[in-house]
Order: sequence, then structure tokens, then C-alpha cells
Amino acid sequence: MNIRLDSVVKTFETFRAVHGVSLDIQSGELVALLGPSGSGKTTILRMVAGLEYSDDGHIHFGDEDATDIPVRDRGVGFVFQHYALFPHMTVAENIAFGMKVSKVKRSAQDIDKRVDELLNLVQLGGLGTRFPGQISGGQRQRVALARALAVDPRVLLLDEPFGALDANVRRDLRRWLRSIHDELGITTLFVTHDQEEALDLADRVVILDKGRIVQQGTPEEVCRHPANAFVMRFLGDTNALNAKVESGKATVANMTYDAQGLSDGPAELLFRPTDVMWSEDPTKGVVATILRVLDRPGSRRVLAKTADGTTIEFDVSPDFAYLKGTSGFAEILRPRIFQN
Repeated sequence: MNIRLDSVVKTFETFRAVHGVSLDIQSGELVALLGPSGSGKTTILRMVAGLEYSDDGHIHFGDEDATDIPVRDRGVGFVFQHYALFPHMTVAENIAFGMKVSKVKRSAQDIDKRVDELLNLVQLGGLGTRFPGQISGGQRQRVALARALAVDPRVLLLDEPFGALDANVRRDLRRWLRSIHDELGITTLFVTHDQEEALDLADRVVILDKGRIVQQGTPEEVCRHPANAFVMRFLGDTNALNAKVESGKATVANMTYDAQGLSDGPAELLFRPTDVMWSEDPTKGVVATILRVLDRPGSRRVLAKTADGTTIEFDVSPDFAYLKGTSGFAEILRPRIFQN
């Protein structure tokens, strides 16, 4: 089932949460809505679900205009961050609940069979008689997913599904979720503010800021070719140096970099901590002095100060031998120049 949003707008009192968002999600695709708090990602998800109605624009499921269809009739499965399981029901009863209240009538035998299938699918076989309070947070999230899948949804929606779990459990569950998606092929839209989660899971990442899409693409595209400084900063650790663009060249301290297509004037040179090499050659990089060397299990991180007083950070191998107070040159391997 493909989903299409056409110029969707949502305003809460005087605050506009979504500004004319248009988005096509292909059948069977797993798409992540990624952005900081207040970027509009959860509002978009809730409008697709029918939990919120748009003030303008349209939402289509395939060829059907679903903009005004009530949530009960949209055929979506929704997984919340905090599980939303019924504590007085067993795991099996939670999974069966949606089937029992559905307009599509099933026999008790069919419901029991489907519950068993889903328990096995989410790797919880044998736990159907337990209550939510008797299983772990990761297991409760698996139950929530099984409950969403029980009604055979056309679309699966997940709102920060792993946000309440610790880092190791999140990592295991997102890999498991990807394998479930590949097995079932349900069109899936999920919301997260965790960059690593989006990049690990999604076929396509849609990055939002202040209710607008600022970039969308495969994980490789958004990582390797950020559309602007916001995307670059949001997706990971970033260093920034002031630059001046003139005649297609950006000058930063003692170095110049290609800036074709940019207007003359102030700019920023952005680069990742992984995109720096320490050099003793003054033609290779920006002059800097080491402030500290921090040890990590598989690497070291260097804090250095450039000639204009800007602090930069970069990663080096564990055998990096330079010490605090050493002057040298930070060679920037993949510089990106952006203007406001």
C-alpha cells in the first residue's frame, strides 16, 4: 500500500506544526521521519493514522483519499513508544483484542491460531499467559507490535517505538524489526529522533525541521550529501570554522577550499571528527594546537584550537603520539561549505 501526502498542513491554535508537507511512500517501503523535538514528525504520523486531521491538503492510501476517514476504518497498525498494553490482560489477550473488536468477525479458534502465529513471529512463543508486568520492556514492545499486526494492517505506524528502552535493547530490537519488515513487506512509517536508529532501519530517511522537509533520501544520500548545515549538524558530531567565499573559493585561516556555486560572502566550513588527519605539513591543513587527547576503547579523540580560537575535535588511532601543547595542521579530508 503506497501512501501520499499532498501539501498537508496542521495548526494547533497559533502554532503551525506542519507546513505543507508533500511525501510519497512506496508500497513495502520502510520510511523514517527524523528530526528534533517540535519538527512535526509525530504530528505527521498521527495525521496518517487518523488520530489528527489536517487543516489543508490530502492524504491518500493508494488511490483512496483517506484524509477524512476515521482512524478505525483506515486499516493502520499503530505502535506507541510506551507500549499502551492493557495491564489486566495477558499477552495473548492483548494481541487478540483488536481482532475481537474488529468489524471483520473471526471465530475464537481462528483468533487463537493467529495469536500463536504472531507470538512465534515476535519470538515470544510460550509467553502468552503472562501479563505485561511479568515481561521485560523489550518483550512488551514486541507484544505491542504483534497487537498492531494482528488486524492485518495496510500500513504500520511506529511512534518512537524504542525510545523507552536502554541502548543495547534498542539496538537488538531495531535489527529484529528490520528482519520482520523484510519478511512481511508492510508499508511502514516510523518516527524517531535517534539518527542511528533511522539510518540503521530505514530504506529512506525524511529529515524535518520546524514542520518542513529539509531533505529526504537513502541513508547513504543524507549522510554523504547533506543538503544544508542543519542536516549536517543534526546527523552527527560536526566541527564548524568560519569561512569567506570569494570567486568560487572559501578561505579558512591559511587554507582555501573549492566553493563553486556559492555567492561571495561569509560561510561555514563543516566537517566530521572522522574527516581529519593531523599533519606537520603547513600546506595540508588549518594551523591548530592540541588542547587534550581523550582515550576511547578503539581510538583517541583530539581536542585542538585553531588560530582564531575555535575548538575542533577529531578522531585518531590509538597509537596517536602527539601530546597536549603540540602545534601542527588539521587536514580536512571532506570539507563542506554552507551559507545561510
